[in-house]
Amino acid sequence: MISIIADTHTHTISSGHAYSSIGENAAAAALKGLKFLATTDHAPVMEGGPTQMHFMNLKIIPRFLSGVMILKGVELNILDFEGNVDFSPKLLEQMEWVIASLHTPVIKPGTEKQNTQVWIKVAQNPLIDVIGHCGDPRYSFELKPAIKEFATTGKIVEINAHSFTGRAGSSERCRQIAWLCAEYNVPIVVSSDAHIHTRIGRFGDSVHMLEEIGFPEELILNADYDRFLGLLRKKTGKQLTDEE
Repeated sequence: MISIIADTHTHTISSGHAYSSIGENAAAAALKGLKFLATTDHAPVMEGGPTQMHFMNLKIIPRFLSGVMILKGVELNILDFEGNVDFSPKLLEQMEWVIASLHTPVIKPGTEKQNTQVWIKVAQNPLIDVIGHCGDPRYSFELKPAIKEFATTGKIVEINAHSFTGRAGSSERCRQIAWLCAEYNVPIVVSSDAHIHTRIGRFGDSVHMLEEIGFPEELILNADYDRFLGLLRKKTGKQLTDEE
C-alpha cells in the first residue's frame, strides 16, 4: 500500500482564491501524519496572486510548523508556448520547490503540437522541478515525446489528486501519463493541490490509480521519508533538519 509523507502542492490565502493560512495548512498536515509540506502559492500573473515580494520574504517562515517541515516554493504560471514563466531566474534560484503549470486564466489551450512544445520547453528549464497537473485534457499533448523529455531533463511529474475531480476528463490522462512515467523511469510526486486546509493530504484518487496500475513505488518520491529528504538535500544544498 502506498503511503504519502509529503504534500508537494498547496496554496494559502495569499494565492487569492485559497482560504487558509500556512499555519492552518501545517496543522492539518500534522494531523494527517505528513512529514513535509510544500507551500506553493500561485506566481504573480495569476489573477489575485501575490507579488514577488511575497516569495522573496518566504525566508521568515520557520523550517518547521506543527512539527512538519516546510518547503518554500511556488507554482509558476506558464505564459506562452515557448515555456516562459512569471518569475525571474534570480528569484527561482531562491525557491526550494518549483512547479510549473498551465492555467486557463493565463494561457488558453493551444493545438496538440503547441501544447507538446510548451512542455518540452518547460522541461528544458533547469530551475523548474515539477511538471504541474499535466493530465488536464484541455491541454492535450503528445505524451511520449514530452515524457521522454521529462526523463532526459530529470523532471518530476505531478499526479495531482485535485485533477481527478476538479479538471473534467483528467482521470484517464493521468493514468496514461503514469504508465509512461513508469516505462521511461520518470519519478513522480502525488499532491493534493489543496486550496483550503481541510484538503491537505487528500491523495485518495491518485493513490488508488497508481496502486491499480502497479506503479513502481520506488519512483514515487514522496512515498518514502529518506527518499524525499535526500532529494531535497540534493536540490537545496541544505540539511533541512534544523530550526531556522
